Amino acid sequence: MPDSVALRPEIQYANLEQQGDTAQLGMWVFLVNETLFFGALIFIYFMYRMTYPHEFAEAAQDAVLWCGTVNLVLLLTSSLTMVLAINSAAQGERRQMIRWLIATAALGIAFLLVKGYEYHLDFQSKVVPVVNFETKAGEGRARQLFWVFYWVGTGLHAIHLIIGVGLVLYMLLWRIRQGKITAVYYAPLEVVGIYWSFVDVVWLFLYPSIYLVGRS
Repeated sequence: MPDSVALRPEIQYANLEQQGDTAQLGMWVFLVNETLFFGALIFIYFMYRMTYPHEFAEAAQDAVLWCGTVNLVLLLTSSLTMVLAINSAAQGERRQMIRWLIATAALGIAFLLVKGYEYHLDFQSKVVPVVNFETKAGEGRARQLFWVFYWVGTGLHAIHLIIGVGLVLYMLLWRIRQGKITAVYYAPLEVVGIYWSFVDVVWLFLYPSIYLVGRS
């Protein structure tokens, strides 16, 4: 495949810079909507947490701390590799860009594998509301509220991460191979980087809300 091709903007844009700016603006508008969605979810969580502080603290003790911590490290590292990939693209270092993107995708997949194993442990611990939930003696329904948030929050985050990994693979298997990501125009990769950073930031909110409650 060619390292680069003669890139031209789509017919509705005057130049590649305008096309790139529009793509980034579109992603930011999309992420504003996603922020409102996750923000509402986290707001509801804290409302219930303030209402049932002891119940939530006790329920959080069953969350697998090491899984959440490993995943935090994986995502933070993937943010670095994504930035390095974009920087390599800006400098025209195609091979370095590919290597950093492969590392980013691998870290994202590793996150999903760890999360899948954690879900397996959660099912064994019987903390899956409706499907497999065991209420201990003396506990109320507030404990289930914590786990409802856990499954909804981490499940939605995992879906977003799967999409992110798919976008990175799309860059690797199509856009870069076709020579459509160059030092002259790498806005699509920047857009993917913005999305990836958003997914990482969401985990920065979910991690303390789920795994650090009642542990300090």
